[in-house]
Amino acid sequence: MLRCRDRTDLTLTTTIPTSSRRRRWTYADYCKIPPDRKRHEIIDGRHFVNPGPSHYHQKLALRLADEFLDCIERPGLGDVTIAPFDVHLGRGTLVQPDIVVVTAKNLSLVGDKKLTGVPDLLVEVISPSRPNYDRRTKRQRYERAGAPESWIVDPVARCIEQYVLRDGEYGSPVVCTASIRLHVLRGITIDLERIW
Repeated sequence: MLRCRDRTDLTLTTTIPTSSRRRRWTYADYCKIPPDRKRHEIIDGRHFVNPGPSHYHQKLALRLADEFLDCIERPGLGDVTIAPFDVHLGRGTLVQPDIVVVTAKNLSLVGDKKLTGVPDLLVEVISPSRPNYDRRTKRQRYERAGAPESWIVDPVARCIEQYVLRDGEYGSPVVCTASIRLHVLRGITIDLERIW
C-alpha cells in the first residue's frame, strides 16, 4: 500500500502530471506535489488547486469544529478533524473537507496521514472564489461515495444546507439558520447563533 510521505520533504523539482487530459491523477501524483500553501484535491482523477481560505471562513470552521468537539469527540462518540487532512474516498479522489466527522463505530478509517474510506459527516464552508466547486463538484462526489451526511456552510446567507443520504441520493437539502440536528448522531443539536 502506498503511503504518502510528509509533503514538506519534497523538492520543487518533483514531476507531476501537467494536464488532466494526458492522464488521470492518482494518490501517488498527489504525494509528489510540493508544499505551496494551496489546497490541492483530486476528484475523479482531476486535479483542483484552490487558494487558502479567508479569515472568516477559517473562523466559522473553527467555531463549528469546537461545537463538534464538545458534543462528539469529548463524550467519546467519534472523531473530529479539520482541514488540511486528506480524505481518500477511493481511486482517483482525495479531498480536504473543512471538517470531517467519523463516528466511534468507524474510527478504523482514520489513519495518521489520511482517512481512507467514507466519513460519516463532511462539512464544506463555501469560499467566495469557488462556490460551485463546494456546492456541486464536491457535494456530488460525496453523494457518489455514499457519505451519510454532508453540510454546505454559507457564510453570506448565514445558513447550513444539510444533505442526508437516502436510497443512495441526497435529494433536497434541509436549510438550517437557527440550529441544526445531526443525522448521523441522534440527539445532537448545534445552536448556529454560536457559529455566526
